Amino acid sequence: MRDRTAIAGVGWTPYSRNSGVSTLELALRAITSALEDAGLQRDEVDGLVTHSVGDAVPASAVAHCLGVDDPHFLLDVTGGGSMSTAVVGAAAMAVATGQAEVVVCWRALNARSEFRMGGTGRAAPTLVEFQYQVPYGLVAPPQQYALVARSYMDRSGATSEDLGRVAVTQRSHACLNPRAMMNTPLSMEQYLESRYISDPLRLYDCCLETDAGIALVVVSAERARDLRKAPVLISAATTGGGHSLFSGGRTDYSTSAAYEMAPRLYAQAGFGPEEIDVAELYDAFTPLVLMQLEDYRLAPRNEAPAMVASGATSLAGSLPVNTHGGHLSEGYVHGLNHVVEAVLQLRGDATGRQVPDARTALCTGQPGYVSGVTSAVILRGER
Repeated sequence: MRDRTAIAGVGWTPYSRNSGVSTLELALRAITSALEDAGLQRDEVDGLVTHSVGDAVPASAVAHCLGVDDPHFLLDVTGGGSMSTAVVGAAAMAVATGQAEVVVCWRALNARSEFRMGGTGRAAPTLVEFQYQVPYGLVAPPQQYALVARSYMDRSGATSEDLGRVAVTQRSHACLNPRAMMNTPLSMEQYLESRYISDPLRLYDCCLETDAGIALVVVSAERARDLRKAPVLISAATTGGGHSLFSGGRTDYSTSAAYEMAPRLYAQAGFGPEEIDVAELYDAFTPLVLMQLEDYRLAPRNEAPAMVASGATSLAGSLPVNTHGGHLSEGYVHGLNHVVEAVLQLRGDATGRQVPDARTALCTGQPGYVSGVTSAVILRGER
C-alpha cells in the first residue's frame, strides 16, 4: 500500500466550547470544506469512514445527507482516539484495492456542549472491566491516565516540570495557530500553580473539551497529482493492541502498545524514526507525549524528558512535535486534527508555524491505554 494513495484535501469547522449545531452539521461542514480544498465535488464521493465512541452520526447518515446514494465503501470505527489514524489507513486500503475512488474521513463531536467524555451522568460503557472500577469512582479519563502517568514518572524519573514543558512548548505552537482555542502563552509558573485534576495531572496536563468537525479526502496518488493541492502520500498505516482498562495481561503501564507496533509501521513505510521530520503525537494528556517519543523510537528509553527540555520538540528543534498545539492547546478533535496539521506541514501551508523542508510526518492515535487498541500513520509530502 506504500505511497499508492494520498490525502488530497483537508477541512475543519471552528473549534469552540459550544458549536450550536449538531454533530451531523459539523461533519457536513468539515467534509464540504475538505472537498473544496481538494477541488472535488460531492457527487464524486463514493466512500465514507468515521470513528466515534457513540457520540456522532454514522457514515450511512452522512452519506445520505451528502447525496451519496450508492456508497461503495462505508465504515464506522469504534475505538475513540485510539483509532483516529486507523480511519485514514482504512480509506487508503479501500482506494488501493479499488473499492472506492474518493473516500472522505471525518470526526465530528460536541465534546464540550453535549457529550462530555467520562461524565458521571451517563451510563458506564458496556465493558466487563467497568464493574470493577465504577464502585471506586474510577470513571473519568484523567483518573485512568493519572495511573499511567505515575507509572511512567516512577520508571523514567520524569518530574512535574517535565510534564509542564510539554504543555508550555505546545502552547507556544498554538499561539501561532489561528485555529487554536488556547492562544495565549503559558509559563511554567502558571502550569505549576494550576489545580490538580487527578494527581499527578494538573489542569494544563489535560486536553481541551472541544466542539468541532475535521475531515480529509483520500484518493489514489495519481489522481491527487492532478488536483488542486500538492498530494500528501500515505506511506504506512498500522493498528495494534493495548492495555484494556487496566485488567488485561499487560503489567508495565509505563510503556504503551505503540512500542510493539512501531517496527511494523516503519517497515511498511520503508524508513525509520530518524527520517521523521514532524511528529503529531496523540496528547490527551502530557505524559503520553513523553511515552510516545520513546515508544516510537524518537528518543531513547527514559530520555524523552531531557529531549523536550533541550528544545528539540519546539518548532526550531530537531523534531518539532504537535506543531499546531495539539489536543492540549489547539483543540481535542479526537486525533484527526493531528493528521490535518501534518498535511498542512507537508504541503507547506502551515503559515506562521511552518517547519522548513518538512517531508515526512508521523501521526499517532491514542497509544493503546483504556481502549485496548492503537494506530498510527506515516505521511510523505510531494511538494
